[in-house]
Amino acid sequence: MIKLNEQYEQFGISKRVYAYGEEILASLQERFRQIDEVAEYNQLKVIRAMQECNVSEACLLGTTGYGYNDLGRDTLEKVYAAFFHTEDALVRPQITCGTHALALALMSNLRPGDELLSPVGKPYDTLEEVIGIRPSKGSLKEYGISYRQVDLLPDGGFDYKGIRAAIGEHTRLVTIQRSKGYQTRPTLSVARIGELIRFIKDVRPDIICMVDNCYGEFVETIEPTDVGADMVVGSLIKNPGGGLAPIGGYIAGTKDCVENAAYRLTSPGLGKEVGASLGILSSFYEGLFLAPTVTANALKGAIFAANIYEKIGFSVVPNGSESRHDIIQAVTFGSPDGVIAFCQGIQAAASVDSFVTPEPWDMPGYDSQVIMAAGAFVSGSSIELSADGPIAPPYAVYFQGGLTFPHAKLGILKTLQNLIDRGIITSDFRKA
Repeated sequence: MIKLNEQYEQFGISKRVYAYGEEILASLQERFRQIDEVAEYNQLKVIRAMQECNVSEACLLGTTGYGYNDLGRDTLEKVYAAFFHTEDALVRPQITCGTHALALALMSNLRPGDELLSPVGKPYDTLEEVIGIRPSKGSLKEYGISYRQVDLLPDGGFDYKGIRAAIGEHTRLVTIQRSKGYQTRPTLSVARIGELIRFIKDVRPDIICMVDNCYGEFVETIEPTDVGADMVVGSLIKNPGGGLAPIGGYIAGTKDCVENAAYRLTSPGLGKEVGASLGILSSFYEGLFLAPTVTANALKGAIFAANIYEKIGFSVVPNGSESRHDIIQAVTFGSPDGVIAFCQGIQAAASVDSFVTPEPWDMPGYDSQVIMAAGAFVSGSSIELSADGPIAPPYAVYFQGGLTFPHAKLGILKTLQNLIDRGIITSDFRKA
């Protein structure tokens, strides 16, 4: 018989913590089976898209210089468009991160005098400077683009009356953030996003509806573009890169929206025709191929974490039993010590840089100190085991990723052990 507990003991995890984890895990088997079913469905969707677009061995090669007639790059963008059921897609290593992809989509499809509306409250922190909520060079505000937001209702519902009132003659684009960001609000399901888009289109059919899809790809069997989104935007070092993409982002949507983004990324008159793939296309293709099962592993880790900490008495969003629409798990500790101990536990479970101790710091793009734990093969990849959070009330940590469930499980058990060792949780698994 394999003595798994002895392996965990080598990581400093006590028998009691291991047994507690096994107890939680035993209750989640049916939930995990359902996740595997969604992963299988999405795996077949990806394979079908690749087959329809005639992906060949030649597509895995790359180009340099201008990148004219890059077969692999152009075919990959057709694959993304086929998977998302859109007219076109832009998938490039020149898109440096999720924030860059979102900024690119916004700046290319808005013009001076237009208004941007968020009907789901405050966007993710790094977009505040893009929009100009916090002053920054090159923001939308500097280019004469105004911004308005309508907060969610206290129960997490949409304020339809407020949204209708906020839509004016200058409203050009609506941005809908699917995931919670550094908030403890519910993540939006694709069905709810569809309801919101239908409402907005009923008020003004010409408004562009863009969805920040970060952390949500492959979690459900449909995507926001299946329910009316004009654009979906995301990062390749999150779900769709499958842990293999070393950089990159995507924008999938209508031909006009994607074309505008391509002209902004490169140059007017050049657009999608240039942009060398630099020999990394095989990582993009294989990462997309693996993404459904990798996302499933991350989801299992998030649900495992939710149940571990909910049973102890901490507030978790989503809770241990509700439906999932992204891979992020929020746990509110109510103190900086809890956030720091959790992140340091995740770092200690990493394969890369496990000996590093993360500390809060003044990270660019945020208005408070942030702690980030990410011992990753791809720097900053949040589809790999990672956790982060602002050192600010309500002192919540945001856990995500795990290329394999065993790694996610190790990370969560290591956080629990770390919190016990520091006296934040008692040895009988209660809040101290």
